[in-house]
Amino acid sequence: MPAPPTPATDANLLEIFSSIQGEGPWLGRRQIFIRFAGCNRACAYCDTPVDAQNFCRLETVPGHGVFEKIPNPVSLSVIKTMLGQWLESLPGAHHSLSLTGGEPLLSWRILCHWLPELRSLLPIYLETNGTLPQAMEKLLPWIDYVATDIKLPSMTKEAAMWEEHGEFLRLAGNREGCVKIVIDRRADGEEIRRAARLGAARAPRFPLILQPRTGGEPFSAAELLDLQGKLAADHPDVRVIPQMHPVMGLL
Repeated sequence: MPAPPTPATDANLLEIFSSIQGEGPWLGRRQIFIRFAGCNRACAYCDTPVDAQNFCRLETVPGHGVFEKIPNPVSLSVIKTMLGQWLESLPGAHHSLSLTGGEPLLSWRILCHWLPELRSLLPIYLETNGTLPQAMEKLLPWIDYVATDIKLPSMTKEAAMWEEHGEFLRLAGNREGCVKIVIDRRADGEEIRRAARLGAARAPRFPLILQPRTGGEPFSAAELLDLQGKLAADHPDVRVIPQMHPVMGLL
């Protein structure tokens, strides 16, 4: 007998866990992370497996780093039960619910069902590559925070998506958020300046985060200061914030 069809409201997830946000202006905030499978990009520097599996890793106790496997796809009822238990056991500990990936906006149809209910439990923090503006438009009513990349072709080794990034930022710019650019010595200077100008024009309230690539070809401190100084002419709020998960030994 063939397997029953997957309900349209169930999602292929990679893992669910409680940890500290290690990037951007919300660095240090504790969040519950839901990592979605699948991505529409294949960035050369990506360090996260994104292919869907038969199971999702679910942390058994929030923040303890011990996981069990639950079958994919995962239903909203499973997520709500888990969230209810974690929020009851650690009241007030979590700032928000982080939707990450992969690229969570690929699951926008499912999230249209999930987010009205999940947002009643925690504010919604979206981590995205910022290339799917049409999906973002569908979910805007339930998104509180947006951490979006601008992908530099010199870093990703993929085609530029400037128009998609620009439209995404136009839509998201009235939320709380930030624009992140992953850089190392391979990053093209003109691409960095173009990204800074695009962020300033389309989402001027978002700080521009220069994130040195973990494990990449590093800039010296003097070079980072010089880059930040030059970009200050293109963007009103330029910050240099490295990834802190490796430093803190966190997921």
